[in-house]
Amino acid sequence: MSRRAVITGVGVVAPGGIGTKAYWQLLSEGRTATRIITHFDASPYRSRMAGEADFDPVREGLTPQEIRRLDRAAQFAVVAGREAMADSGIEFDQLDPGRIGVSLGTAVGCTTSLEREFIVGSDRGKYWEVDASYAVPHLYDYFTPSSMATELAWTVGAEGPVSVVSTGCTSGLDSVGYAAELIMEGSADVVVTGGTEAPLSPITVVCFDVIRASSTRNDDPTTACRPFDKTRDGLVLGEGSAIIVLEELEHARARGAHIYGEVAGFASRCNAYHMTGLHPEGIEMSDAINIALKQARADATDVGYINAHGSGTKQNDLHETAAFKRSLGAHAYKTPVSGFKSMIGHSLGAIGSLEIVGSLLAFEQDLIPPTANLHEQDPECDLDYTPLVAREKKVDTLLTVGSGFGGFQSAMVLKKVEGAGR
Repeated sequence: MSRRAVITGVGVVAPGGIGTKAYWQLLSEGRTATRIITHFDASPYRSRMAGEADFDPVREGLTPQEIRRLDRAAQFAVVAGREAMADSGIEFDQLDPGRIGVSLGTAVGCTTSLEREFIVGSDRGKYWEVDASYAVPHLYDYFTPSSMATELAWTVGAEGPVSVVSTGCTSGLDSVGYAAELIMEGSADVVVTGGTEAPLSPITVVCFDVIRASSTRNDDPTTACRPFDKTRDGLVLGEGSAIIVLEELEHARARGAHIYGEVAGFASRCNAYHMTGLHPEGIEMSDAINIALKQARADATDVGYINAHGSGTKQNDLHETAAFKRSLGAHAYKTPVSGFKSMIGHSLGAIGSLEIVGSLLAFEQDLIPPTANLHEQDPECDLDYTPLVAREKKVDTLLTVGSGFGGFQSAMVLKKVEGAGR
């Protein structure tokens, strides 16, 4: 009998609120959590906004040793992971640890801690040779993003396959896709997966400034990210984490678990074209969508909602709009689309998982979150982007997509599962 991968637990650290309940409230109300950066003095930079998480590690139950040891991104993952574990209802200590895996996505790893330690060790760049005697004992962990997956594995007691997936801005989507493959191939019965990112540091901000990818609407940060709007001028950075408990279907049913949905299809492609550029035709994303639909045994007409990448750049908006039309044909015009980055910013390697969780909650509530800040729709983007206000709709099959630097294009089909009520 073929094995199927279903989601039985979710946990979130996000701009606008810690925890899944606060996250859904923000999305469903169409509120934005982007603001002027407070983590550091951003005044010298072209873009000075971000979606910041109001995260207090002490309040979230981390010990002084954990706070000292863990980079902010790792702290996010542990806190979101604990929520997901509790939500799943699994007694992890009762499972065979060799049948538990971890697949964690991140694009830029422990950037915050690395930059902080470089500043200290180089005396704010004064010395070319960094003085290692000033470094914290855990500096090596910051250089190796796998340390974050290790922390999550320790949290859940995983002794099965444990890995980091780092494919740029599709990492949070690809990590869950890889986790589903581990379940389906029989390598694990439970995989704790998702993405985490805390990239808000001067080095990240200046990198996006240099390529002119970020918005300069600093005088109005709450409306700065405007996917599919003709007045858009770029993305807004963000941070956060979403951790998901993925479980083999019969394993979940045997214990009477609540099932949010099934990872029914997943595919990823690369355009092999340009580090940041996209073909306007959306061919590679369309290919990924088609393969994911085929895996899910779903037709284009089965898709009831599309969760867009929606970064807030014209290049991306045209690219994925074309991909939706190429894959779904006329049905694309009948399918509501929305973009969460308009509300929480772009958290790079975490955003794909945050979008998965938001989409699953849309299943639960029969409510499609809106695209915020969409007042003047770009006529070249002529689909239904659910502007400003959430929409009631029962959806059984949805599509979520991601696009990342390096040319990565990923697509995932999520389905409701029969008899999945709590």
